[in-house]
Amino acid sequence: MRSRYIFDAGVLFLYFAGNSKVRGYFEEVNRGESEGFVSEVTLAEFYYKTAEEFGLEMAKIRYDSIRNSRVKQLPPKGNVTENAAILKIRTRNRLALADCFLMSEGESLGAKILTTDSGIKEIGGDRVRCFEVSLN
Repeated sequence: MRSRYIFDAGVLFLYFAGNSKVRGYFEEVNRGESEGFVSEVTLAEFYYKTAEEFGLEMAKIRYDSIRNSRVKQLPPKGNVTENAAILKIRTRNRLALADCFLMSEGESLGAKILTTDSGIKEIGGDRVRCFEVSLN
């Protein structure tokens, strides 16, 4: 069975910044060797944060790049939404709602969660790979 990865907004930022540690995961997905996913909630977070930092034009370019890649976009649905809400209740202010969707989707898919958020790693344990924010 192919590996499955779900990306958070921080990892998307690292990818577009040219980070070599995350690039390999995206290359695997683009070659069809692994499956890659992103929650629509995460994608919205990535879009607005990119726009805040680099402007709407750059945000749209990067957003479209993800949309047109082999990374599958996942709309919120049923059990995933309910489980994200329950996780948010349990973690209170430790996780953002977008992070709760990320973790819920990851669990639903049996995917490795790729993040830059140590709080997600702390809660998700071995099913989470946490990357340091750096450009190399």
